[in-house]
Amino acid sequence: MLTRYQILHSSPRKPLKKRLIRTPALEGNPQRKGICSKVIIRTPKKPNSAKRKVAKINLGGRFNKIETKKLVKVESYIPGEGQKLQEYSVVLIRGGRVPDLPGVRYHCVRGARDFKGVLNRKKARSKYGTKNEDREKRIERQRILHQRS
Repeated sequence: MLTRYQILHSSPRKPLKKRLIRTPALEGNPQRKGICSKVIIRTPKKPNSAKRKVAKINLGGRFNKIETKKLVKVESYIPGEGQKLQEYSVVLIRGGRVPDLPGVRYHCVRGARDFKGVLNRKKARSKYGTKNEDREKRIERQRILHQRS
């Protein structure tokens, strides 16, 4: 508790700084559903050289159940090797920019909705939506043994 003297002679409080929002299209949500409108290939900024796959995605509007939100169009990076995204594919996007692609602030989530996981992935499977093949083979083997007995 402040004394009267402290209240009279203290400087007014500084207003809080407004936080920088790096992913405005997500509107504070961890992920958001969108409709792919186009898949394009972009080249990265100067020192790097590659062909990066990027999807143009429509969020909100008449495509989603909630029509109050305005239609937002964003570019989202497609991670991993190989993809079969096409127009009108439903994808889930998350935040996370790609440093060498200007304007790309979002990533598509592999293994969710119409976007399949990477095939034959052994390491970092959770990032690429790949199921554990060993577990699936074990379950299949148990099912076959159970059918025989």
